[in-house]
Amino acid sequence: MIAWCGLTPVAGHRIEAKRVHNLGHGDGWSGSGCASAGAVRRWSAGTRSGSRKVLTSEVSPYGKAVSAVRAGELDADEAADQLIDRMTDRELLGLLDGDSPKQLLPLIPVLLDRRPFVAGAVPRLGIPGIRFSDGPRGVVIGTSTAFPVTMARAATWDPSLEERVGHAIGLETRARGANYSASVCVNLLRHPAWGRAQECYGEDPVLTGRMGSALTRGVRVNVMACVKHFALNSVENERFEVDVSVGEHALHEVYLPHFKAVVDAGVDSVMSAYNRVRGEYMDVNRPLLTDVLRDEWGFSGFVTSDWVFGTHDAVLSLQAGMDVEMPLRLVRARDLPAALHRGEVARTTVLRSARRILRTSVLHAATREEAVPSPALIASPAHRKLAYQVAAESIVLLKNEITGTAPLLPLAPTTGHLAVIGRLAGQANLGDHGSSRVRPPSTVSPLQGLRDALPQVRITSTSGKNVRAAVAAAAAAETVIVVVGLDQHDEGESVVTAGVDVGVLGRAFGSGRLQGPLIALAHFASRFVRGGDRDSLDLRPSDVRLIRAVAAVNSRTVVVLIGGSAILTEKWRDRVPALLLAWYGGMEGGHALASVLTGAAEPGGRLPFVLPTDAAHLPPFDSAAKSVIYDDKWGQRMLDGDGHAPAFPFGFGLGYTTIEHRLLDHKFDDTGGSADVLVTNTGDREGSTVVQVYAADTSLPKPVAQLLGFQKVTLQPGAESTVRVTLDAGPTLQRDPATQRWAPRAGDWGLLAAQHSPNSWEHARRLRFPGALIEKIGVVDGQPT
Repeated sequence: MIAWCGLTPVAGHRIEAKRVHNLGHGDGWSGSGCASAGAVRRWSAGTRSGSRKVLTSEVSPYGKAVSAVRAGELDADEAADQLIDRMTDRELLGLLDGDSPKQLLPLIPVLLDRRPFVAGAVPRLGIPGIRFSDGPRGVVIGTSTAFPVTMARAATWDPSLEERVGHAIGLETRARGANYSASVCVNLLRHPAWGRAQECYGEDPVLTGRMGSALTRGVRVNVMACVKHFALNSVENERFEVDVSVGEHALHEVYLPHFKAVVDAGVDSVMSAYNRVRGEYMDVNRPLLTDVLRDEWGFSGFVTSDWVFGTHDAVLSLQAGMDVEMPLRLVRARDLPAALHRGEVARTTVLRSARRILRTSVLHAATREEAVPSPALIASPAHRKLAYQVAAESIVLLKNEITGTAPLLPLAPTTGHLAVIGRLAGQANLGDHGSSRVRPPSTVSPLQGLRDALPQVRITSTSGKNVRAAVAAAAAAETVIVVVGLDQHDEGESVVTAGVDVGVLGRAFGSGRLQGPLIALAHFASRFVRGGDRDSLDLRPSDVRLIRAVAAVNSRTVVVLIGGSAILTEKWRDRVPALLLAWYGGMEGGHALASVLTGAAEPGGRLPFVLPTDAAHLPPFDSAAKSVIYDDKWGQRMLDGDGHAPAFPFGFGLGYTTIEHRLLDHKFDDTGGSADVLVTNTGDREGSTVVQVYAADTSLPKPVAQLLGFQKVTLQPGAESTVRVTLDAGPTLQRDPATQRWAPRAGDWGLLAAQHSPNSWEHARRLRFPGALIEKIGVVDGQPT
């Protein structure tokens, strides 16, 4: 998107009886051009003028409806119908888009962190509307707890921990006055160059589905949970224009299962994506929004658009199943009233969306936690502690060679002089500065974290910009920590994107003299803004030079990578004995990193994607493409099928102890099952592992591993435990496009319990699918070679 000042709004009338509530805090202002500073002050202050009274929630029709549903006197559908019976047509249409005037468009980045954006508030009836806050890594309104980014949390492989994060985000969202959180992002990582990779859970549908479902359960204890971006949204620079072609099998068996898992977990709302799928923009894509989402999956909540440029046709989007245009009064405010008057859209279609919105809102309000959380919970000690725990458990130890008589990590307790080098060492690097940006009251950098953890150790630091100075510091120290990687300039949301449909701003922008200059301006501006898709999977050349120079003078060099997805290491990995991936670790990331480096905490993370040796081993990625083809070859599965060995496989991660696995027993059919795995800590300290269970068709020359289930476990030294792993049958099934029925795939299948995606299936027993059941299961002791 791009924001312009000085534009005169296009004349277009709204049904005037619906007031604009200044994002829920007062009546709207009108006028042309950019919003004035005074208008922003009026919006921020929440002043209210006009004669209509806002009924308190306890005595309003809406409040009474919520109470009746909570008491079991009405069901949510009946309550919604009673509210609809009291509403005028103008109020009903007002439910279907945002309450903010289009003049606020250029100020969205400023206002997003101040108060909720509201859609569909009806003060006369006490209906609060959808009160939106973003938040994949924490609440974007005001200051709040900054958790590690979604990709980092995926690396914990711990749904129970993710549910706790969701609960904390929901509490803080509600404490900020919102009732709706767009925090659940489950788009699949088709390629790590995607600019918003950090907002997703990685490349695997089962891992993504379980983590997204856990976050959903936690969030919706207090606020409505929204999952995004439906569907096939995994490029950034051309997100407004790109058309994704996809076959039926890849669509339903690769790119949609995790969305269905979140729907089954009870998500309240779905946000449609900007992109096109099979030639149709997602807001008008009836085959996905209605035929799949509602008819096949049974979703009963409401669908919103992605913001501003996510609605292309007022009538067609409503008919296709997109219920709410967010967050402004734009396309629908301009076109729906007249379309309803002329009969171009049926009243029943309007009522259908209105009922979805009100039913979902009332039901959630009636079933959420009744106690309203105090603002004192925001960035509270408990939430900071949780952020620290998640950051520590997300860190992936990729390499830890013996240096002298022991592995380099954890740092020896006798360490007296440490050099911390790199441009990211002293930065509060939380990740993308787009719509998911969180502003915590404080942030701990890697350098500060080490200083806090090692007050008796001499720590010298340099940015590395002067390589000669960095080399001198490294040569003088016992051990060197080099902190390099990515920041908001390298990847993230593309705040200015070339492919916007400026016609949503009004008919004068969709054609004529204004269209060409505005599109040209957008294309020109998009070349200079930060974020967007990555040009390369490598580190910056300056970072590579720094690592090589430092490692050449100090054999005890640890490299810490910061970023949101895969970073290639081939140009320098063999020169350093220790390597960690620390992500964008949130407000307590520096303390968490220090705890792992010193051994106070175990490096509990496992890769949620494969790290290849060459970007050519991944699918093609063109950030300027207007059309792409998505198939079932990506990530670890593509490397398996093509016979390429990864630098580090999917699911990989080392610890500070040694742990063995042995598959004992299983139960499995086409609805799922479980596997019992004996896990033994054979080392001399407490440690964790993620028991991972994979299946593959071993009749193929190059079997492709499919993750079926996983379970994280922590063991004391010498201890053993039998872990039951819940298995998902989905990866072993295929969907018949004609009947929509799922059945086992053909082939000879085997099962492995492992600590990462296996590279050998030679010891797996063959298995078949007689009818709907697996007859035999392969057993492998220990981890794969």
